[in-house]
Amino acid sequence: MDRGVSGRRVTETALIPTQAFRCLEELHRAGRQSNRPGLGIVLGRGHSEGSRTVTRPVIEVEKLTKVYPGGTRAVDGISFHVEPGELLGFLGPNGAGKTTTIRILATLLVATSGMARVAGFDVTRQAAEVRRRLGLAMQTPTLDGFATGRENIELIGRMHRVARAELKRRTDELLELMGLTLVARKLAGTYSGGMRRRLDLACALVHRPQVLILDEPTEGLDPQSRLALWEELERISYDGTTMLLTTHYMEEADRLCNRVAIIDNGRIVVDGSPGDLKAGIGADTVTLQLEAHGPEEMARQQERIRALLSGFESLDAIAPEPFGVRLAIRDAGRAIPELMRRLDRDGQAVHVIGLTVGQPSLDDVFVKYTGRRIRTEAADQPIILGW
Repeated sequence: MDRGVSGRRVTETALIPTQAFRCLEELHRAGRQSNRPGLGIVLGRGHSEGSRTVTRPVIEVEKLTKVYPGGTRAVDGISFHVEPGELLGFLGPNGAGKTTTIRILATLLVATSGMARVAGFDVTRQAAEVRRRLGLAMQTPTLDGFATGRENIELIGRMHRVARAELKRRTDELLELMGLTLVARKLAGTYSGGMRRRLDLACALVHRPQVLILDEPTEGLDPQSRLALWEELERISYDGTTMLLTTHYMEEADRLCNRVAIIDNGRIVVDGSPGDLKAGIGADTVTLQLEAHGPEEMARQQERIRALLSGFESLDAIAPEPFGVRLAIRDAGRAIPELMRRLDRDGQAVHVIGLTVGQPSLDDVFVKYTGRRIRTEAADQPIILGW
């Protein structure tokens, strides 16, 4: 949730949005959050069926739709669930509907239609109960830049009515977990981007939420900071926290998530474990590196390759890359000789200077189900599909 106050100076990073204040006021009225030891999380609410215990999903969404004024359908009838202790990744490009969905789940936005429950509570009719059990870190950390790291965590803890003695223990614990102990008394405004993300995550965890929702947690971070935050999220996930994470980084979803739901144009197009989704491609990835003098010549060679490979039975898909093309080819080991014969037909028209063969990635899964790359300069160029 957006956070931050400053009685000294007011800047954009020091503001707490009115909406966040309303959320916390309702949370106060709902009563004190019970304190639970350690980082352990209540994993779900179960009931008994005979001799068998049935645990309901921690997040349940059915036919959720959000239409904005003007007719823009940001979320279009999606359904999904997140089991206790699971880390579900929402994978899709910017504007796909990921953030709108989590804002609805976080009670910051009201759906047009459909149903959503978090920890068994309806996000519209029981919003205060949802907020008590939810930790939220949005894409851009909104911390009080004129408060220290420790003060930021303690502020959110007090808003959630965490008892004073427990809050001190919890703050120390989170600062150590996030690697921020040595900078705890420095102003948050002096922190690097990666440190601010980790502090924002600590604020989201201070009241021991049952569910943690993260919106693009590593967007804009350098590779080293991204890797460090991944390691923190893995530690939290191993402890059993139920998490929903949105991202457009394929490698992030592949590494962190038990299950991935690919969302595009407001709809979930496929849902499964990263391994199962990649295995379902049924083809190898062949990348051709091309030699070209300038983008226009590169584009001509890419189009020529499309023409040369037209009718190639082993080809499932072809997508442009900044320095060549990427192909999805069934049984690449057997098909590559025929591939090279086809590319040699034009003599010097196509300049292949490198060829690599790899296993399918989640990017290939996205191409299969949407017909385009999730990101890259060539993302909007057409892709030939044979699935």
